[in-house]
Amino acid sequence: MARELRDTRNENAIAELVENLSGDNKAIQHDCIKVLYSIGYDDAGLISKYVSEFLHLLRFKDNHMVWGAMIALSTIATDRADEIYANIDLVFRTIETGSVITIDNGISVLAQLASTEEVREKEIVPYLLEHLQECRPKEIAQHSEKSMAAMNARNKKQFVEVISKRVEGLSASQKTRVKKVLRKIEQIETGMAEKK
Repeated sequence: MARELRDTRNENAIAELVENLSGDNKAIQHDCIKVLYSIGYDDAGLISKYVSEFLHLLRFKDNHMVWGAMIALSTIATDRADEIYANIDLVFRTIETGSVITIDNGISVLAQLASTEEVREKEIVPYLLEHLQECRPKEIAQHSEKSMAAMNARNKKQFVEVISKRVEGLSASQKTRVKKVLRKIEQIETGMAEKK
């Protein structure tokens, strides 16, 4: 369904999915948020205007809706940075209390927001660095990768210091992923790093 709505750019159907996010049927809610964030992966512009609805879902008690909303926000974070940053405390709180999926995508949201303005970077990067210092070893690789969007010549040294200290004790595959991130960070100054 997500591919069909994306290909046909069926905005009326997308609006109907959004309406059903606040319905009484949990199964329908879950299906709707999944279709919406799946559309966002391929064409964020089709769902970006619903940023306030996704932010509202972060307050839900239904964990499925919370992580689904965070995934949706991760697909539109740079497009709707102003609105999401205005709710940065909500994003922080949701990450602190969220599931693994919520945290993973919350880190992506934060990193993308940090990349949009220096003032945002100054607030968010310390949070990301602290998170990378304290998160579980098995999360280091993925969260380092997701944090790449926030990295630049101003802060790369801090990221290298934090991430390098976490390499020991990781599995071979995790070390490989982390070392790849470290190589990319080292290239940032010359503008050669790929942030994806």
